[in-house]
Amino acid sequence: MLQKINETVSFITERIENIPESGIILGTGLGDFSESINIHHTIPYKEIPNFPHSTVESHKGNLIFGDVDGHHVLVMQGRFHYYEGYLMEEVIFPVRVMKFMGVKNLLVTNAAGGMNPSFEVGDIMIINDHINLMPNPLIGKHYAEFGDRFPDMSETYDLTLINKAIEWGATQKFRLQKGCYVGVTGPTLETPKEYEYMHAIGGDAVGMSTVPEIIAAHQMGMKCFAASVITDLGVPGRIEKTSLQDVLNAAKKAGPHLAILLDLILKAL
Repeated sequence: MLQKINETVSFITERIENIPESGIILGTGLGDFSESINIHHTIPYKEIPNFPHSTVESHKGNLIFGDVDGHHVLVMQGRFHYYEGYLMEEVIFPVRVMKFMGVKNLLVTNAAGGMNPSFEVGDIMIINDHINLMPNPLIGKHYAEFGDRFPDMSETYDLTLINKAIEWGATQKFRLQKGCYVGVTGPTLETPKEYEYMHAIGGDAVGMSTVPEIIAAHQMGMKCFAASVITDLGVPGRIEKTSLQDVLNAAKKAGPHLAILLDLILKAL
């Protein structure tokens, strides 16, 4: 594993001028944030040794390097999911590569189903905690270079960045939520009783990503921030059949506000 990471790091760093300070993983329908970036290099995943290939049609599959207001960033325009058939070590491989490149911060976005009755489609939820219902990505052989074997998860999401985001929402009078994200394997959307169960155990939104990447990043000492765009509702009496196009439409609508939020977080870093 370490050899593969180092091979990938060498391939990438030979093609860029500046080491990114922050890595950004863009979720379903949210790839247009790349339009906010002064792009220096774009490398398709298929050209990167040892890198998985995104099989989800809404994920473009590019690694973008550039800057936002002078802040050097690496952007994953599309991510990898456990439900695509990848091993967990493959899902988190890009995060390992980021850390070994020298990336210090990880910002993650996703599209999620809202289970909190106060949520509306199009809301942005700042993640302040998560519940992992996937296989843990740290299962398997441990390498000391990754950090603690048993990492403490009591403060996984950076409180300073969360507070900065909430302050921005209040100042702009923008509808910004805060809550717990439940990570599940997918690829099926949830049944009404599954929504009910996950809300009962403390979840406010549910999705099929983010948690593995955040766990790996936190283990390696990276500063983490994550946000969900609520693209459908799993609230009793408000559950409707949802298609991928519905998710993409809701994500696209919230995209401009999410781009502003990410820009704010980058400035705070």
